[in-house]
Amino acid sequence: MSELGVVVTDIARADAATVDALAAHGVATVHEAMGRVGLLGPSIRPIQQGARVGGTAVTVLAWPGDNLMIHVAIEQCRPGDILVVATTSPTTDGAFGDLFATALASRGVRGLVTATGVRDTRDLREMGFPVWSRGVHSQGTVKATAGSVNVPVVVDGALVHPGDVVIADDDGVVVVPRTSAAQTLAAADARVAKEEADRAAYLAGQLSLDRKGLRPLLDDLGIRYVRQADRD
Repeated sequence: MSELGVVVTDIARADAATVDALAAHGVATVHEAMGRVGLLGPSIRPIQQGARVGGTAVTVLAWPGDNLMIHVAIEQCRPGDILVVATTSPTTDGAFGDLFATALASRGVRGLVTATGVRDTRDLREMGFPVWSRGVHSQGTVKATAGSVNVPVVVDGALVHPGDVVIADDDGVVVVPRTSAAQTLAAADARVAKEEADRAAYLAGQLSLDRKGLRPLLDDLGIRYVRQADRD
């Protein structure tokens, strides 16, 4: 567990242009480009459809049922950030709602990824403030326990350092380490170019079995093509 009772105020953030370019590619492409790592588990889901955002992580480590450290974290947020909230043990309490979103949006924060529950979801959608959360729950919370801001946290199996790149869309959430953001972007660009070539080939009628050279693999696996009449 990260140290409690700490607020780090001067985090290094990933390059903004690189973040925006990664966001344009989306979660699935970035995840594949990194070698299928960095993906948050499927318990963290969007409360809306059609949103795709990228930003730099401001992290929160809070206690379950307590949103004090979210209040603390707002002060540390800058335009282009995404707030990432983890807790010391599992919870679905509604630790976040429209007032928090109003405060964050006014500071240029692009969205929330949280291991807690959220509420006021209709208001959040109408505001256009995107959220990915463990659940929707109206259960209220208190403000009583010290946590930390801008320390490494784990959200549904993914390690997030402050300043890392966070990409979120309808497919989930992926985290790109700040130090490998440029490398990941280059790999994502190359993957998109390859997929565009594949798409054109498939539109022209080429089979994926042939384009990807999979027929020898079928032979190695002993897969046989037989006529229905022979089976009968």
